[in-house]
Amino acid sequence: MSDILRSIERTPAFVVEYDKFKRNVDLIDSLQQDAPVQFLLALKGFAMFSLFDDISSVVRGATASSLNEARLASSYFNEVHTYAPAYHPREVKEIASIATHMTFNSVAQYEMHRSLLTHTQAGLRINPEYSTVETDLYNPCTPGSRLGVPSSELTTLPEGISGLHSHNLCENGAFELQQTLKQIETLYKEHLSSISWLNLGGGHLVTKEGYDTQLFIRTLSEFKERYPHIELIVEPGAAFVWQTGVLVATVLDIVSNNGVKTAMLDTSFATHMPDTLEMPYTPTLRDATIAQGGIRLGGASCLAGDWVGEYSFNSPLQVGDRLIFEDMIHYTMVKTTTFNGVNLPDIAILQDGKIKVVKEFGYEDYRSRLS
Repeated sequence: MSDILRSIERTPAFVVEYDKFKRNVDLIDSLQQDAPVQFLLALKGFAMFSLFDDISSVVRGATASSLNEARLASSYFNEVHTYAPAYHPREVKEIASIATHMTFNSVAQYEMHRSLLTHTQAGLRINPEYSTVETDLYNPCTPGSRLGVPSSELTTLPEGISGLHSHNLCENGAFELQQTLKQIETLYKEHLSSISWLNLGGGHLVTKEGYDTQLFIRTLSEFKERYPHIELIVEPGAAFVWQTGVLVATVLDIVSNNGVKTAMLDTSFATHMPDTLEMPYTPTLRDATIAQGGIRLGGASCLAGDWVGEYSFNSPLQVGDRLIFEDMIHYTMVKTTTFNGVNLPDIAILQDGKIKVVKEFGYEDYRSRLS
């Protein structure tokens, strides 16, 4: 499989390994059969619409955070759920015409736009004040968070609100889901009799090896027994494509400075893999190990900090070598930029031993973003 990936004609390129992707989708489908829950695809985590037909065959909807995402989701899914920290006045009317469920970040936002919700179910985002996310950048439950209505501010549920939405997890397990539901029951119990749906957001990494699917099923089933009138919803993005795709890059040069050796690549961590710098974390590289004192990997942009590492390779690294970054499909492809005019990576699918490129980017993609 590695040889096939390294043979791709152009780099950098995102490549989805279809068989792995299909296993994830099938697992999510089976969980829906065993637990009283509906899965939605969060486009903010994965928006490669070439594979939406596979996903929409097992889930009925998707979640969007903007008008653009809502438009895209409505072309493939029967239900479109939306949430934005604050809806833009220029977009909110059209979003309301598309969305089947529309969640608001505050009571004030809901009251401002409720007259537009002629056929849309309205929800409020709540803050369960519980999270195990260590990086504040990804933690919506930090003190003073702008995301979600705290229980102390929600003494009564506004008329017309049919659901609540909680999002506090990030690549977490079933135990964290269990604790989240306990918090919601503790903080918002008085409102649970008045709602018909509860969206538990994303961050449920159900397709990760070792995830306790039985606890996931049991936790949701027990909640459903206590509140049979509430439809349960989860909306992961990463879980659909966890460990299902890679980013292939080429070594263009190898430089040394003060004993530090850096392999210069045709991809960029700042523009193509920003999470590696934001989190930060060192990405896994196929046929290499993370090793102190090894070779750094340098990105294609002029940003001085556009590098990660260090790595030890199974064989001496040379100009022209292809490098395969693991698990680069979720929350990576959707965040790419063209800083420095660096081309966006191609997008491809590996299926039945063949690589099919479904999208190539060039000058017009860069130019069309400017004026």
